[in-house]
Amino acid sequence: MSRTLPRLLATGALALAGALVFTGCASAPSDAPSGDAGSTAAAGDVLPCIVSDEGGFDDQSFNQLGLEGTTLAAEALGTEHIDVQSQSESDYAPNIASLVDQGCTTIVTMGYLLAAATEEAALANPDVHFIMIDDNTIEADNVKGVVWDTSQAGFLVGYASASYSKSGKVGTYGGAQIPPVTLYMDGFARGVEYHNEQKGTDVQVIGWDADAQTGQFTGNFSDINAAKVLSQGILEQGVDVIVPVGGPIYQGAAQAIRESASPVALVGVDTDMFLSDPEYSDIWFTSIARDMPKSISEVIQASATGDFSNESYVGTLENGGVLMSPFHDFESLVDPALQGELDDIEAGIIDGTITIETPSAP
Repeated sequence: MSRTLPRLLATGALALAGALVFTGCASAPSDAPSGDAGSTAAAGDVLPCIVSDEGGFDDQSFNQLGLEGTTLAAEALGTEHIDVQSQSESDYAPNIASLVDQGCTTIVTMGYLLAAATEEAALANPDVHFIMIDDNTIEADNVKGVVWDTSQAGFLVGYASASYSKSGKVGTYGGAQIPPVTLYMDGFARGVEYHNEQKGTDVQVIGWDADAQTGQFTGNFSDINAAKVLSQGILEQGVDVIVPVGGPIYQGAAQAIRESASPVALVGVDTDMFLSDPEYSDIWFTSIARDMPKSISEVIQASATGDFSNESYVGTLENGGVLMSPFHDFESLVDPALQGELDDIEAGIIDGTITIETPSAP
């Protein structure tokens, strides 16, 4: 089977809940949680921890995948973990400080918006390892940036979406105009452009101009209603494929599609959303996915075994860090020749004969 279409393991919220050892909510707890986490750190010198962005660990996407990676690492190391959830940006710094105070040896910080708080904490605590997700700009010996070139998988999905579209219009929008978000959108838009060049079509991208780097955003990763309203505006312009980039905001798009009189296909991000949220299985076209749990787990385990490095990890099509999910229920609705074309495009991206123009490349 092509690497373009392997299945990702589902990461349902209920399954995760059963695996959690500690759960934080809003501001971090002031005392060590039950289970003697402090003594665990003292005895084994290994206590992996994680702090979410405002999307929360139940987003069925970005934060949930980070938590799964932390949980997998803790299980492999035979230790416990601590997780703490942020409700807003004002929680980031105090949540990280709380994890430092509880003796965490490795702290995973979820998302570009936590970069400033992560850098401040890392400089103040040089003996703690920090794993900065979706940002690799911090220059510190104890910070490892973990990023994924999602423009590569986004390019494949953009090409496939242009091939599938009957209206000649596809759409995308983001939670915030930051590089980890616009990277998805650039890849998607460039894939549509490539389809137009190769096939002589004129499929339009609504919601994002990759050349001007301007488009539509909800302003955060938690306002589902804002995402629904924004989605409705895009759908009214005639798109039949839409890509919301920003964790749980896809739920607003799904609600807008349900209420729309027109058939519209939904594209997920971060993981295979057909498996992660089967409630919308009939409208998931595909997903721009990345293997976050595996990557995060491996980096945590390396940290625990003395093999920590501040060299960035970059997930690509070549190393399997990013990929395009299967079409699932849409398999019979796409051009039979499409998969072969995607295989060729993937090979071209890997060998460099196809390049993707984006200022957000990691």
